[in-house]
Amino acid sequence: MRLAILGGSFNPVHLGHLYLADAVISAFGYDRVILIPAFRSPFKLDAAAPSPQDRLAMLAASVPGDSRLLVDDCEIRREGVSYTVDTLADIYRRYLPEAKPALILGDDLARDFPRWKNSGGILSLADIIIARRTIPEAGDYPYPCRQLQNEVMNISSAQVRDSIRQGTHWRYLVPAGARAIIEERGLYGFSAGASALSPALVVRMEEEVRRTLSLPRFLHSRQVAVMTSDLCRIFGLDSSAGYLAGIVHDIGKQLEEAELIRLAGTDRLPISPMENKKPSLLHGRAGAALLEERYGIGDQAILDAVRYHTTGSGLMGPLAKALYVADKIEASREGVEDRLRDFREYAGTGERGLDRLFGKIFMKTVAWLQTKKFELSEGTLRLLEQVERGASR
Repeated sequence: MRLAILGGSFNPVHLGHLYLADAVISAFGYDRVILIPAFRSPFKLDAAAPSPQDRLAMLAASVPGDSRLLVDDCEIRREGVSYTVDTLADIYRRYLPEAKPALILGDDLARDFPRWKNSGGILSLADIIIARRTIPEAGDYPYPCRQLQNEVMNISSAQVRDSIRQGTHWRYLVPAGARAIIEERGLYGFSAGASALSPALVVRMEEEVRRTLSLPRFLHSRQVAVMTSDLCRIFGLDSSAGYLAGIVHDIGKQLEEAELIRLAGTDRLPISPMENKKPSLLHGRAGAALLEERYGIGDQAILDAVRYHTTGSGLMGPLAKALYVADKIEASREGVEDRLRDFREYAGTGERGLDRLFGKIFMKTVAWLQTKKFELSEGTLRLLEQVERGASR
């Protein structure tokens, strides 16, 4: 196997790092690039940096499903300052490459290479590939090397760190896996606010929904997630919980009828004749059970929101009402009156405003169902009585 090696602080890993690894494989025919995060770089000593384990975790989360890229923690396990010549000898011993491996250097480090510890030994162990990081044209270097004709991506780890600290744009400069870890662990001064939800959980569940649902259903789910998150911000709820509830609300749609009935029955509520006749009505109940059983989601507000988003219930809390509204009027739904999507009149009204909005959308939904001569479920009928009693007071 022909190997190339890309080492660095990866503080944090960003898209430029992965782009260079991919470009080397494509340009020179290597089978694999080994990404090696430093325990402590001899050039970048930063006492305020995240731990080596944080940087390793971000890197490992950034290359899912790509067997061409391998993360090796040899320098972190070795601790202290690691020198490239020692790392190359270690790679030779453990990986047994069929030919001389390549060492990828960015042009920002290449000028100083002759001053590296035992640079002659490095040249005896590895071919040097110089990638463009800062200079758009080829350079002239006083040692044997090949130069990668790549486009310069104007991204640096320092830029990402500064953007996170300043609260400016950074999320799409790093891979999704790294972003989730930065948010979850509060790295580089990131503050997630009051939400107790793990960003990694939200990312994982969105990927699960994208993988299991049809593309139109997934796009609907994402529209619902975004609108539910917006509604939560307007009404003082946890917007991250709103996004997660929205993205997973239709996860039960992909289940076979027998599994719908089994999962729905785990909530110990009766399955009505109408639900037996049309099991697809159970996808909310089944979805809530699936989230708890398979994915370990135990937040009751999220589970109730998913459980009741189809039929409604008098047991609905604020998050469930926000999800119900978003599901009925999200932007890709046809036939929704424009004014129903204008929430400005509800700003600053708290849960009372959410109840007003929910009541309006619920009554319009019931009216539409009655116009189509659809039978109303028992849960919908009970909620209708409750809403009408509230409106008559």
